[in-house]
Amino acid sequence: MESGACSLANMVTKSKTGKGTPGMSEKIFDEYASDYSNSVNAALEVYGVKQDFFTRQKSFLFNHLLKQAGLEPSEVDLVDVGCGTAQIHSLIGGSLGSVVGVDVSEESLKEARSQFPQNKYVHYDGSVLPLETASADAAIAICVFHHVPPENWQQLANEMMRILRPEGMALIIEHNPWNPITRRIVSSCPIDDDAVLLNRRETAALLEKSGGVKIESKSILTIPPIGRVLSHMDLLLGSLPFGAQYYTLARKPGL
Repeated sequence: MESGACSLANMVTKSKTGKGTPGMSEKIFDEYASDYSNSVNAALEVYGVKQDFFTRQKSFLFNHLLKQAGLEPSEVDLVDVGCGTAQIHSLIGGSLGSVVGVDVSEESLKEARSQFPQNKYVHYDGSVLPLETASADAAIAICVFHHVPPENWQQLANEMMRILRPEGMALIIEHNPWNPITRRIVSSCPIDDDAVLLNRRETAALLEKSGGVKIESKSILTIPPIGRVLSHMDLLLGSLPFGAQYYTLARKPGL
């Protein structure tokens, strides 16, 4: 699911008729598990970038937001919702207290386990996260929600908030539907055949309804964030509406 223009996450895949097709998502994402990066890179080739470019930027953003939230990475228990093959864990996992990845694709989880045996990867039925209430300090969903049927968006946001400890951080990163290049890339990626893009206001409303507070939503990838200086500059441009992607952040209320 995470990191690039295409993603590997779903609860129930929507068919071309718009009806839910239980089980289809697992099959599709299982098929792409061993070749995920190549599939994403094929969609990005015309733009001269590769998936790891996006992965590095997500890592930079996540670490920046942890620092902004006053969370010490070594004390953070992270849950990556819709982790897919977990490429971002090579960049952020080593600094965290623990990492748990959940996904509907067992083949993707097998890939993740083989690469990162120190982490825990758990199969997910797409309904209730297989984790205890108040068991994590941060929950992230990177390019996941656009694969989830809109009628299930709120349930997923609620589940992310449920597993957080008080003052924990929920982070959603999504494609910006107002960016024409983003829409073009999404339309050319076979894994994104079911995608329903949602905007910043929608993700903010989902996290607010789930009980989140201190909600913040900003664009990212407004400029190519090559290097630390441009990455910080990209964050400064977050109020502009046309970044290729965006993030929405919320905190769980304290006790």
